[in-house]
Amino acid sequence: MPEEPTRPAALPPLEIAMPTTRPTRFMLLVYRMPARPTANRVYVWRMLKKLGAVHLQQSVTVFPQNQQIAHELEPLLEKITDSAGEYHLLPLRQLSTVEADKLVARFVDQTARHYDEIIENCEINFAKEIEFETFRRNFTYEEAEEIRAEYEKLINWFERVNQRDWFGAPNREAALSWLKRCRRLLDAFEAQVFRTQAAADERQGSALGTTSARSTCRVGRRGRATSLSSSGPRVVSEPPDDAQDPDALDVADRPDDEASLADGGTPAADSTV
Repeated sequence: MPEEPTRPAALPPLEIAMPTTRPTRFMLLVYRMPARPTANRVYVWRMLKKLGAVHLQQSVTVFPQNQQIAHELEPLLEKITDSAGEYHLLPLRQLSTVEADKLVARFVDQTARHYDEIIENCEINFAKEIEFETFRRNFTYEEAEEIRAEYEKLINWFERVNQRDWFGAPNREAALSWLKRCRRLLDAFEAQVFRTQAAADERQGSALGTTSARSTCRVGRRGRATSLSSSGPRVVSEPPDDAQDPDALDVADRPDDEASLADGGTPAADSTV
């Protein structure tokens, strides 16, 4: 029996909670980086984006003021200093309601755009890829692994954005709904891959068994000849090769000396001196 394929490991339940604490205070980071090398400037920009900072203008960013953000900022501030740059980290206190609302709106808008990017990737990339591979009937374990890896990237992306969703972006639930839909598509595709591969293994095992049986039949018929008569075919057993009468051998099958004698000649002379 062919070995049964192993089902892929089950994914954990999709349960991602929103941050429970809404920030009420902010801090301002003003920094300057040397123009060269550009790699350091890009690193700082990417880290600020990853931390969820809002850029008020070039090199001026705002964060919620809490211990987690302060802890995550430490390696970034060290990078600025080590790169011969400089920074000022200033608390923003006693903001007016109007200014506080402006900052909150900037954070909400930024987070909503990240959720929109996730929705776009789910709809255009992930779902379309499964649709295309299903159309091609490319139900292989390798393809299933690649699609699962893409799904896990989407989940990690959503978790990062959700972690910085301090003020509740309006399209969070839409992004989460798309992730759940992608999960269902992935489960269905993996199930089809398992069924297809299991059926292919079963067919391969049956083909191997049939080939083996045919080989056995051919071996079993060796040394047997079929004789036709008026009463129908009759199987006649042939004696083993080593039991044949030497006189019954054809002249062409005999050694040279015996063949010469049979023709009334003399054995060939040995050329060895």
